[in-house]
Amino acid sequence: MIAGAGSGGIALAFGAGIVGGAMNALAGGGTFATLPALIALGLPANQANATSNVALLPGAATSAWGFRDELAPVGGVSIRTLAAITFGAGLVGSLLLVWTPTRTFDLLIPWLLLIAFVAIAFGKRAADWLRARVTIGRRSLVIAQMLLGIYGGYFGGGVGIMTTAMYGLLAGISPRALFAPRTLMLAVANAAAAIVFIATGLVRWWACAPMLVGSILGGWLGAKIGKRLSPGMVRAWTMLVTGVTTIVFFYRAYRG
Repeated sequence: MIAGAGSGGIALAFGAGIVGGAMNALAGGGTFATLPALIALGLPANQANATSNVALLPGAATSAWGFRDELAPVGGVSIRTLAAITFGAGLVGSLLLVWTPTRTFDLLIPWLLLIAFVAIAFGKRAADWLRARVTIGRRSLVIAQMLLGIYGGYFGGGVGIMTTAMYGLLAGISPRALFAPRTLMLAVANAAAAIVFIATGLVRWWACAPMLVGSILGGWLGAKIGKRLSPGMVRAWTMLVTGVTTIVFFYRAYRG
């Protein structure tokens, strides 16, 4: 058994779940809290990513259910079509993770985190800039959804921000109107990945169970806190956590 599986490890997993669930409720990026904690507990990167995915799934599913009455087609594409694309792509992405050697994933993680950090930092501005200059149709939205689903199944860090930016660009919809479809697509991609990760034995349940409970509690707390914090404070906190985590993982992978 991994050394982190004692009471201290369980407490760390629970605490990271609280922080991750709260971050997802506030602005996304919960993976930036859960993944480092699991790796600190001794899990290989691919097992940590799979365990984090399953632990954060109930919160994503609960949020999707809460927004169910606001679901509507995106850019002329039905929600059912987008969900089906996302589920299939999520299966592909999660299988890619299963087939990726641990050392290769260790080297890839910092770059995936950097992509997520850039999406959080510049996603909205980049989408606004492109939308003012480019008109993109239904087919592009379907292709983009496939890529988002694969990324969500493979890693998923920052995918909520990427989805908001991509939908804003391709469908011209405001971020608030995108809460419902974005949240559903995240839950669908997570569910597809969870099926693969559980079936292949990649999830470490001693860490996943307390993290899952913590993420549910964190999601509830995040919703409460979010009503009192300004958007600027939420964004600053998210940027700080994602930035520091990205730097730490680059150091961990490439320190020689």
